[in-house]
Amino acid sequence: MFIDYAEIYVKAGNGGDGAVAFRREKFVPKGGPSGGNGGKGGDVILQVDPNLLTLLDFRYKKKYIAENGKNGLKSLKDGKNGPDLIINLPKGTLIVDENKDVICDLNEEDSRFILAKGGRGGKGNSNFATSTNQTPRFAQKGKTGEEISISLELKLIADVGLVGFPNAGKSTLISKISAAKPKIADYPFTTLKPNLGIVKYREFNSFAIADIPGIIEGAHLGKGLGHEFLKHIERTELLLMMIDSSSENIKKDYEILLKELNNYSSILAKKKKLIGISKTDLISPEELTNLKSKLEHEFDENLILFSAVAGFNIQELLDKLWTNLNYENLSN
Repeated sequence: MFIDYAEIYVKAGNGGDGAVAFRREKFVPKGGPSGGNGGKGGDVILQVDPNLLTLLDFRYKKKYIAENGKNGLKSLKDGKNGPDLIINLPKGTLIVDENKDVICDLNEEDSRFILAKGGRGGKGNSNFATSTNQTPRFAQKGKTGEEISISLELKLIADVGLVGFPNAGKSTLISKISAAKPKIADYPFTTLKPNLGIVKYREFNSFAIADIPGIIEGAHLGKGLGHEFLKHIERTELLLMMIDSSSENIKKDYEILLKELNNYSSILAKKKKLIGISKTDLISPEELTNLKSKLEHEFDENLILFSAVAGFNIQELLDKLWTNLNYENLSN
């Protein structure tokens, strides 16, 4: 099950209280204050775990509370610090507060962030002795640890994002060029969750490709699958705009897709795009030739016609994706 959103509450540990104690040693009359300090409360730390792919664990557990620091002891012994609470998250998780402000973005393999700091331990009475008050009978209370309610939003990190209307053939394509096995059928909205696949390119190279659920007109307003999945393409380097070759008006379909992306995010408007005309196995060779000639006049050179089912132009498609990713230098 793919879970890409969760809401949780976290609280750091409270600091331990300082101790009120006095020395009671043989042959030491009127022993002075000997109360130790309280220990610091545990922090709540977020870190990336490369083995996690969803936020499924957070569907069932909603509260995460770090341990408190221990109270101070006599004989000037400090209480133990509370251990930090580590929360592991998938790479690509965005942390947002209740005001919808971004707190942090865990988009690197080694990302680590202290979300809530533990309370400071209170000072024992040994810290308050003065020349005028040599036997203080008070100590400091530990500080309360920070607490916060947050939203976790997982955005897939891929090199290429597949964008198109339902049934444009995205799932079929990703199943042919990677090891991913998405559910495929001949009806709209087959894909109900993003699929991430790794494409092996030539001998030693590879790139990640994300199959994004189908967009419908009005998706930027939340219609259909709407915002729930449009967010997953914000981090891709390149968008493959897929349109069914049997469409009555390919250019109009492309403009609708482009409009939805632009309305949703200015980030998407600036993404490099490649136009892929899919399912060419469903039209005759003559129709394919005429379609290619027509589209080359309507679109620029970032256009390719292919069929994932028949394997037509698949290698050429991968070459174009690799070139447009600007990764060609990596293969040298």
